[in-house]
Amino acid sequence: MLNVNIIAVGKLKENYLRMACAEYEKRLGAFCRLGIIELAESRLPEKPSEKEILSALDEEAQAMEKKLSGAYNIAMCIEGKTLSSEKFSELITRIPVQGKSTVNIIIGSSYGIADSIKSRADLRLSMSPMTFPHQLARVMVLEQLYRAFMISGGGKYHK
Repeated sequence: MLNVNIIAVGKLKENYLRMACAEYEKRLGAFCRLGIIELAESRLPEKPSEKEILSALDEEAQAMEKKLSGAYNIAMCIEGKTLSSEKFSELITRIPVQGKSTVNIIIGSSYGIADSIKSRADLRLSMSPMTFPHQLARVMVLEQLYRAFMISGGGKYHK
């Protein structure tokens, strides 16, 4: 069974988002071993400078790097590649065949992910060119993972 880790900076603050994630975590239990790794978000002033933002991203990257070795790493970033749900399903299905037993999906802070992490990623993935609330990203990733497994298994969830 494939190991899938969601490596996310910050904790979910809203109860409705935690409930949505819990539902998808439960559903995904039939398809993979899912881990949620929440990393501390660096503290920044209300109006941080570019230098302060880069420093915070580097600090968060240090915590991320410890989790990345030996896995297929997907960095969620706005400049990443967009995939249809079917193509994402094909990717998730191919990863174990390519000799990787773990997939890490990395969700940065509201300021993104450090370039050092993006350069280590096997794939830079974007949900959409649209902007979504940072806290919603985890729900969207979990839903797409569930959809991917349902597509590959021939389930009726995906229409």
